[in-house]
Amino acid sequence: MSKVKSAFFCQNCGYESVKWLGQCPSCGQWNTFVEELIQKQTNKNGNDWKEFNDEKRTSKTIPLSEIKSSEEKRLTTADPELNRVLGGGIVPGSIVLVAGEPGIGKSTLFLQNGLWLKNNIVLYISGEESELQIKMRADRLKLQNENFYLLTETSVQTIFQEIKKLKPHLVIIDSIQTLQTQYIDSSPGSVSQIRECAAEFQRFAKETGTPVILIGHITKDGSIAGPKILEHMVDTVLQFEGDRHYAYRILRTLKNRFGSTSELGIYEMTDAGMRGVANPSEILITQKEEQLSGIAIAATIEGLRPLLIEVQALVTQSVYGTPQRTVSGFDLRRLQLLLAVLEKRGGFHFGVKDVFLNIAGGLKVEDPSIDLAVLCALLSSYEDSPLPQNICFAGEIGLSGEIRAVNKIDQRIAEAEKLGFEKIFVSRYNQKGLSKQKFAIEVIMMSRVEELYRYLFQ
Repeated sequence: MSKVKSAFFCQNCGYESVKWLGQCPSCGQWNTFVEELIQKQTNKNGNDWKEFNDEKRTSKTIPLSEIKSSEEKRLTTADPELNRVLGGGIVPGSIVLVAGEPGIGKSTLFLQNGLWLKNNIVLYISGEESELQIKMRADRLKLQNENFYLLTETSVQTIFQEIKKLKPHLVIIDSIQTLQTQYIDSSPGSVSQIRECAAEFQRFAKETGTPVILIGHITKDGSIAGPKILEHMVDTVLQFEGDRHYAYRILRTLKNRFGSTSELGIYEMTDAGMRGVANPSEILITQKEEQLSGIAIAATIEGLRPLLIEVQALVTQSVYGTPQRTVSGFDLRRLQLLLAVLEKRGGFHFGVKDVFLNIAGGLKVEDPSIDLAVLCALLSSYEDSPLPQNICFAGEIGLSGEIRAVNKIDQRIAEAEKLGFEKIFVSRYNQKGLSKQKFAIEVIMMSRVEELYRYLFQ
């Protein structure tokens, strides 16, 4: 009898070792090695894709100058938000990894996108749900497609046999953690199984030109389940975020070989599935009948899309020995930096105050241009004086108290004007970036935090 082979894999990065190690030499994490059974076979002739399509590909070396550059024809979906996040559509031969929390709506989003592709053969492979469950979801979405095919299977070899018969234009796999290949003897979801299954689908996508969408799980700390090498193998990594208790979801790009990595798609969860939000600024700004202190509107940019978001701040007297600093959707260290600037340059005593900051709508914003709005919201709550509802802000704050210039200022001003704002506060150093066209909105330029405070509160 042949000896059973086993190896130890790091659950964080996928590093393979013949013995157990306390610390992973690749990623430096401790106690991440788990033993898995492996029995690799060499006869992988079943996955030969030479006869899949009419194009005959030959491997040979060619000079770069002889390659004709042409725009890649993408598979355009009926979802404009997904098209934007992917960079204009699904690239043939690409492999896309989509991760998110359980119940966030990953399966619903890509089931309805597959059903929308009427002119393309779509194969939806599910290793988690039965045919009846998926049929019930499709009935709830009220969508039908004669070219949409369903397969409930976890064996990669069986899946490839069905793919050869059907020859689909798009393959959706839900999820990669449930698949297993016969070339590895470990259980589904293990590091070796995920890596081998992803490698076989990558080989299939590249050799046949068929795009593959892999739906993946995430761990309790928010990272994508499986080895880190899984993210390196795919062409695009998308993160589906949002609170299950709220209606809005955010599709964010973490990696994209065919487009920008800073794009953002916003969806609303409805009874009929995921609905793309065309103008998210309107839903991110609360319509209020009365003026409240501690609220400021920031003009930010996510990828190529300008957004107006609401920043909420609450400053109260601290009743404990150590003042609290609580944030939601904003960087805590950035808040502490802004509070230090107000203490040093403005003489405000935030050291004895509890400070709470929230970005409305569940967004997580990293754009430094919202510094000015955060600072004004803090001052508004500190003074208990509401800001006018028809003004917004776009500027970065420096450590010396100066208001620094931000990029794409024209787009921010145009978005504020479109939503009916009358004034926007920007940096005086943005004069060079402003075009000569006249805006209907009043653009007020400031250079110092003290100057802005005197204008708004004195």
